[in-house]
Amino acid sequence: MPLVSMNHFLPRAKQEGFAVGQFNVNNLEYFQAIIEAAKEERSPLIFGASEGAIRYIGLNNVVALAKVAADESGLPVALHLDHGSSFDVVMKCIRAGFSSVMFDGSHYSFEENIRLTKKVVEAAHAVGVSVEGELGTIGGVEDDLDVAEEDATLANPEEAIRFWEETRVDAVAIAVGTAHGMYKGEPKIRYDIIEKVASKIEAPIVLHGGSGVPDESIKKAISYGVGKINVNTENQVAQVQVIRELLDKNPDMIDPRKYLGPSREAIKEVVKGKMRLFGSSGKA
Repeated sequence: MPLVSMNHFLPRAKQEGFAVGQFNVNNLEYFQAIIEAAKEERSPLIFGASEGAIRYIGLNNVVALAKVAADESGLPVALHLDHGSSFDVVMKCIRAGFSSVMFDGSHYSFEENIRLTKKVVEAAHAVGVSVEGELGTIGGVEDDLDVAEEDATLANPEEAIRFWEETRVDAVAIAVGTAHGMYKGEPKIRYDIIEKVASKIEAPIVLHGGSGVPDESIKKAISYGVGKINVNTENQVAQVQVIRELLDKNPDMIDPRKYLGPSREAIKEVVKGKMRLFGSSGKA
C-alpha cells in the first residue's frame, strides 16, 4: 500500500474515540520495529521524521524506507515531517515524497503563525498531503527542540479554535501541559483545554510528549478529543537499556546486529503497547 495522508485515518479516530500513534524514526531499526508492531497489531501508523532525523538518515533514505515498509505491510502508513521549521523545509519534504507535514509556527506571533500555516496548507492540500499545525509552546528537549519549563506556554482555547477555522489544518497540536522527553513527575494535563477546542473543530487534537504519560491520562485525553499521540523518547530509552545491558555483560561484543537486533525488539514491544493503549489496534 502506498503512503497515505493522515486524513486516511485521523477523522475516523476522532469519530470513534481512538488515537493513532506517531512513532519517530532514528535509524533503520526504528522503521523495522515500528512496522512490525503495526503488522502484529493491525494498526494504522504514522512514521515521524524530525529535521534532525532527516539530516542523520538522509531525506531520500527516509522516504525510501517508509515506502518499503508501507508497501510490504499493506497497512495505512503516513510519513510525517515532525516540527517543520520553515516553509522551505516543508516543501522539500513534500517534493521528496512525504505524505504529511507539520509546520511548527508556534514561535511566531499568533497572526504570523496563521499566515504561514495557511500558506503551507494551500501548497500541501493541492497535492493531497495532510498538515498539522501547532499553537502554544511545548516544553522539554527532543532533537532540535529545547524549551525550558518556564518558557512553555499553554494554548489559548479561543485562539486554537480560530487557528483551525482560518487555516483548516488536518490536525492541531496544542500545548496542554505535556512535554517532550521523559517526565520527572506526573504531567498536569489541561483536559479542559482539549475538550473545549476539540468540541468546536473538526480536526483531532495532537498530544506531543506522549512518552511517560500515565495510561489513564492518555485514555482520558483521547476521550476528550485527542486523535494523534507522538512517541519518541520512550522508544529511545527502551533501546538504549537493552544495548547497555548487552554490552555490559558482553564487553567483547562488536557485531552491531547482536545488540541492535534485541534493542529493535524492545522498541517493537513499546510500540505494540502504545497501539493497544491508544485503541488503534485492529483499526487498519
